[in-house]
Amino acid sequence: MRSLPTDEAIATRRSVRAFLPLPVARETVETLLAAAARAPSGSNIQPWKVRVVAGEVRDRLVRAVLAADEAEGTAVHKREWNYYPVNWREPYLGRRRKVGFDLYGLMGISRRDLAGMAAQRRRNYEFFGAPVGLVFTLDEDLEIGSWLDLGIFIGTFVVAARGMGLDTCPQAAFADFHAVLRRELGIPQNEIVICGMALGHADPAAPENRLATERATPAEFATFEGFPPA
Repeated sequence: MRSLPTDEAIATRRSVRAFLPLPVARETVETLLAAAARAPSGSNIQPWKVRVVAGEVRDRLVRAVLAADEAEGTAVHKREWNYYPVNWREPYLGRRRKVGFDLYGLMGISRRDLAGMAAQRRRNYEFFGAPVGLVFTLDEDLEIGSWLDLGIFIGTFVVAARGMGLDTCPQAAFADFHAVLRRELGIPQNEIVICGMALGHADPAAPENRLATERATPAEFATFEGFPPA
């Protein structure tokens, strides 16, 4: 497996939504977690907790979540926290719509194809075919700083994975089914399910993996003070 330079790993990292059925060794996942654990955290408290699933445990979890979605859906199963703003506004609404339209366009799913959109949404709960799934949690009594720490940890993990030639997709969708994840993985009530993640090798033939998301330039989100004139 070819190791990528850090700048190339960052530049080529993407959220992959179709994976090949190639196994990923436990030792590889442990190496990635150890690398991610070097991420900074306030006072070095290292608040993250991770459940890693593969094989039959992964498959059982997928079946359980899909069954819950089929029977009750997200009208019953809701995450314990808000990921997105309650009231959408620009530029965030436009960015969200664009990535959705671009993704569905690559897959040939029209804006009126509600069944196609629903089927693609359910692919989340199959880890998009990835052989390894991860579930990230935090103790419920931790504050927003620990959520930031977990975000840095996850960001470090996905770049480290890309550096080893692997691909990922962080998935907040799993947080909706926290009750199912608690039951299947033994997650206690005093931990909040933050998100899942797919880990594996991207399927190069899948049209959805051609999605190239746009990024704002530093000039759009940063200000610079005190530097000498260019």
